[in-house]
Amino acid sequence: YLGQLGRATREGVPVKGCFLWSLLDNYEWSDGFSKRFGIVYVDFESQRRTPRLSATFYRNLIRRESPEHDKPHGL
Repeated sequence: YLGQLGRATREGVPVKGCFLWSLLDNYEWSDGFSKRFGIVYVDFESQRRTPRLSATFYRNLIRRESPEHDKPHGL
């Protein structure tokens, strides 16, 4: 879907954001803590968070594609 999002913005659609599922590893009702698909790994015992390569990918995508005035702070 990111390709279509890029296409839409190039065609002038005023895209303000998109959602990822999921930012953090979390509890899933059907799978408990066994399925890990957040872009940030969570060690549930220590609560330490570690960005995965996918987090770096999205950060770099935002840096590259966002107009300077629209970039979130910290990027």
